[in-house]
Amino acid sequence: MTAIDGPRLAPASGVARSLVVFLHGYGADGNDLIAIGREWRNALPDAAFVAPNAPERLPGAPMGRQWFPLTFRDPDERRRGVVAARPGLDAFLDAELASHGLGPDRLALVGFSQGTMMALHVGLRRAIPPAAILGYSGMLVSPEALKAEATGKPPILLIHGDRDEILPVDELFAAIDGLGAAEIPVQWHLSPGLGHGIDGEGLRQGAAFLTSALRVKKT
Repeated sequence: MTAIDGPRLAPASGVARSLVVFLHGYGADGNDLIAIGREWRNALPDAAFVAPNAPERLPGAPMGRQWFPLTFRDPDERRRGVVAARPGLDAFLDAELASHGLGPDRLALVGFSQGTMMALHVGLRRAIPPAAILGYSGMLVSPEALKAEATGKPPILLIHGDRDEILPVDELFAAIDGLGAAEIPVQWHLSPGLGHGIDGEGLRQGAAFLTSALRVKKT
């Protein structure tokens, strides 16, 4: 198992009460998403941010990383990929939470594209569910297995562009259907005119969603 690591941002308040983990897309690395943490620090002052680099290098791309290989020819490769990549990511999440003295319920996963596949697969199967899962421009892998394998029903928000040329918008609706079949509620937003990316409205909605999900409940 290859250890993973990546760029971090300390909480603006100086004390971490939650952990936001960005999972980048195919061919990128942690630097691709950590800038979002800088945008969200005012909304989430008590959150520590980290954007791990996926464990595998992308062949032919010196700086690119992948959570698992994709040929786009084998319909089963995504299922095999998320299953194989899960233990390494789970171990990283546990270690990162421990380093901040946080429980597993103070975790939020934010994915983009292949990272959304990982966020949904791993987040819905952790022994203690995360506080939130936010997915941009992604898909739900192996929805048929979800009802039997899911360990909880964390808040989920999926955001997708209606002009996505890499993962068409049909993947958003397939994910909604798959989560619904497993009786897992999901919020969603469709960004008009957006391709395979994240727009300002998606960032705004993502920040509001995480702010609500990670709010520390007073006892």
